[in-house]
Amino acid sequence: MKFYRRWQPVSAMTFDLDDTLYDNRVVIIRAEQMLLDWLEARCPAMVNFDWPQWQMMRAEVIAANASLVGFVTEIRRAQLTLAALRCGLSETDAKSLADDGVAFFLHERSNFTVPEDAMQIIGELAERYPLVAITNGNVDCDKLSLTPLFKHVLQAGPDGAAKPDGALFTKAQSILNIPADTILHVGDHLKADVRGAKLAGFKACWFNDTKTPLTLQRRASLLPDVEVSDLSELLALS
Repeated sequence: MKFYRRWQPVSAMTFDLDDTLYDNRVVIIRAEQMLLDWLEARCPAMVNFDWPQWQMMRAEVIAANASLVGFVTEIRRAQLTLAALRCGLSETDAKSLADDGVAFFLHERSNFTVPEDAMQIIGELAERYPLVAITNGNVDCDKLSLTPLFKHVLQAGPDGAAKPDGALFTKAQSILNIPADTILHVGDHLKADVRGAKLAGFKACWFNDTKTPLTLQRRASLLPDVEVSDLSELLALS
């Protein structure tokens, strides 16, 4: 554990989920590949799209509808609809395929088990502090048995703009009903989590499981209050 600022005890914690409680990268890579296989089986012309084309279509739907920003599920739905249209499907069939594709992806995206040690640590922390989850993702917390551990789960899009915007932090503070500087936000991302938390007046804990020094991190713009490389270190805070 490394402290960057003078430490004062906190009364509550908020947690990022993806890449903090579990390795989300492997989950998404697997789910993305399964979705591509699923799409190609139902619409063979999908095989003609390579990864840059998929990314271009994602950028196109966001450019066409800025209100999608932060709504990761709806961005994917619009992206799949556009792809289906370009494969020659009618608007009705394209929307149907996209809806089914999103449902398939969301199932696979949450088809994993949170590591037992992370569940145990969050459980112990929940006995000491009120906890709120703040995520830019769309994981199903009910399916992962995470929901009972948190006072509330806030997701970017439905609950406010994505981190580092302050909307989710402000909402979490309102739920906890305590001063912002008595809340510690824990997350892996130096921009979304550390910068977002500090700008909202929270204390920030950088979860650095790669152990790469802060000085070598290009996303570093604001110092966290504390850095941990293992979530179990949070149990030593007082």
